Amino acid sequence: MITLTSRQWLLVALATTLVFRVWLSAAAPMTADEAYFILWGRAPALGFYDHPPMVGWMLAPLAALSDAPWLLRLPAVLLPPLVALGVWAALRGWFGRDEDTANLAALAVLLVPTNVWNVFVTTDTPLVLFSVASLLVFARAAARDSNGWFFVSGVLLGLAFLSKYFAVLLGLAYLAWAMVSRRPKAFLFVFLGALPFGLLNLYWNVNACWCNVMFNAINRHTEGGTGWSPANPALYAASLAYLAAPLLWFAWRGRARLHEAWQRPGERALLLAWLVPLAAFAALSTIRGIGLHWLFSFVPALVLSVALVLERRQLVLSVRFLAAFAVLHMVPIAVVMALPLETWKTSWIYPRLVFPGRVAELMGAIAPDLPGRLLATDSYASSALLSYHARRPVPMFGRGTAHARQDDIDTDWRAYAGKDLLVLRRQAPLLQDYQPYFRDIEVKKIQLSGGVYYAILGRGFDYEVYRARVLTDIRDRYYRIPAMLPVGRCYFFERYFPR
Repeated sequence: MITLTSRQWLLVALATTLVFRVWLSAAAPMTADEAYFILWGRAPALGFYDHPPMVGWMLAPLAALSDAPWLLRLPAVLLPPLVALGVWAALRGWFGRDEDTANLAALAVLLVPTNVWNVFVTTDTPLVLFSVASLLVFARAAARDSNGWFFVSGVLLGLAFLSKYFAVLLGLAYLAWAMVSRRPKAFLFVFLGALPFGLLNLYWNVNACWCNVMFNAINRHTEGGTGWSPANPALYAASLAYLAAPLLWFAWRGRARLHEAWQRPGERALLLAWLVPLAAFAALSTIRGIGLHWLFSFVPALVLSVALVLERRQLVLSVRFLAAFAVLHMVPIAVVMALPLETWKTSWIYPRLVFPGRVAELMGAIAPDLPGRLLATDSYASSALLSYHARRPVPMFGRGTAHARQDDIDTDWRAYAGKDLLVLRRQAPLLQDYQPYFRDIEVKKIQLSGGVYYAILGRGFDYEVYRARVLTDIRDRYYRIPAMLPVGRCYFFERYFPR
């Protein structure tokens, strides 16, 4: 039997997971959400409808080079090794732990289930990167009482805020640390470091219909619904168990040692960095579901703080469990990806699988009907995927939902007046849903690899009717900006409902 050191196991895990992740990033079809964010990268701006701009900025140089999925997914592929390196360096350099402990903690980071299979670029990718960097610097500042490092932590927190608003929870953890530690000046320096990025986002929202605020604070909750359901807390608990069951178990058993760590300023910061957000999510789970991806940026803090107090035996057992769990992910994923798409032909989900996997073929099928017509779809997911593959804007026709309304910013329907359109759908259309907006329409049925799609050929788009029926409805549903919010400019009103 070959016995390896923790360093050797770390190198084996790093190589194995990295090879697997690079392969998966190249093999997996582009998802709709990824395509949506890649469009942001093709046209970087100070903000986008759903979220702050960082993921678009991150993807911009990659999108300028190539459309290859493996390249565009490179930030997500490299993220776990980078986080593991940060955890290793912090334990060795800033907390003075031995190399064995640092190796085991880095192993735990690499083997967290989502760090094994999640190669998809989302807003969480830059959020995790900057949140972890900010936390590591904050913990160093807390241990050394360095205002300069607190400021740097704030700058990194500001970059995390421009990635996703969940960075605010990390800021609340910093505030809690400052209050408990009676060091309010420390938080002041963090605040000053983050402030320019918050002001930039505020400026953009004031001049963009407050769309980030409307979506994240109002529309997504109104449309999706909220209210008590016992399933939500249960699913949240299951998510935590899925991500870090052994670490949480041993942390609970060693809570006396966690109490000792609480007495040390740097380790207290690490504890609060995951206790505050997870407690906030626990409270929120009483009224709505908690997405698994919401937890990604706080798991490294959990790993790091727990690694500081666990006995070596407990840390080894945790890593072994995570390694076995990783294999249980890698093998089935490899098998599924190796199977032909037609394997799932009898499944209800098959049409959804065909679309992202065969977009190029679908474009070829509708190509004879495209000359002289503008292409659109009936959903943001379809529009994003077609825009990615066609390398041209494909707007969403109709009201849509509260989610992914970047099209409201990018598309001016006034320019479509009188033109012919091809609207692609996955479900059979009701003619009355399209007839009012065109002089005449024709519906064509498209069969592709067992999936069925529909092309609505509309002639003479009637913008005024569309404005009265669709755009007015969109305005009333998604652009009812509270009176307390000062509005500078608003693209939607300026185009369609000038005041």
